[in-house]
Amino acid sequence: MLDTLLQHRTIRKYTDKDISDELLNKILEAGCRASTTGNMQVYSIIASRDPAMKKQLAGCHFNQPMVERAPIVLTFCADFNRFNLWCKLNHADPGYDNFLSFFTAAIDALLVAQNVCVAAESEGLGICYLGTTTYLAGKIIDILQLPKGVVPVTTVTIGWPDEDPVQIDRLPLEAVLHKETYREYSTDTIKKMYAAKEAMPENRKFVMENNKETLAQVFTDIRYKKADNELFSGMLLGVLQQQGFMNQKL
Repeated sequence: MLDTLLQHRTIRKYTDKDISDELLNKILEAGCRASTTGNMQVYSIIASRDPAMKKQLAGCHFNQPMVERAPIVLTFCADFNRFNLWCKLNHADPGYDNFLSFFTAAIDALLVAQNVCVAAESEGLGICYLGTTTYLAGKIIDILQLPKGVVPVTTVTIGWPDEDPVQIDRLPLEAVLHKETYREYSTDTIKKMYAAKEAMPENRKFVMENNKETLAQVFTDIRYKKADNELFSGMLLGVLQQQGFMNQKL
């Protein structure tokens, strides 16, 4: 299992080979053994195989090709709807209409998603996380007919790999590991931690193609712009309000 994690690669191209329900269920059951707050399991997984459904979902992920080409698209949702219904059925008054509850359920969903990905890769499948899920969460809610109390937090495409890409770089462990307490980064340390990333030919190419001075500017000015962050943040907060997670005292 350790080797599976260390060899992880993002797979965006898949063969036409299907994934059986038996294998999918085996993977999902392994995913659901993930840790969960209070053993509440406040998450749901929507599995999409239908081409028409995947086409609709692709529009919510900037039409990235792997959404339609993957045999299965999994949307992982923070879900307090089911737990709330169970509470009410058993004469208990749920108080989970607040941001903390959403955050709790989102953590649960993401833990399950990662378990599912590791399980899938251990069976020879390839996966790709879609960070675009929260950008257009409102549209995904409409397409998947998610009730109040349910919010999509991430999406994963799964299929048999039709490519063998190189591993994406990662910062050295010392860049993210803090012992006992957080240590602030010095200018020299920051330069050292990011030197290898900045020197990679493909990243230097990104800088040149976008007419920028540094790789950091590619992130701040092109890939994840302030205006976009503010726009999608506002949209997500609106979704949380709509789905019943914004009742809190400030």
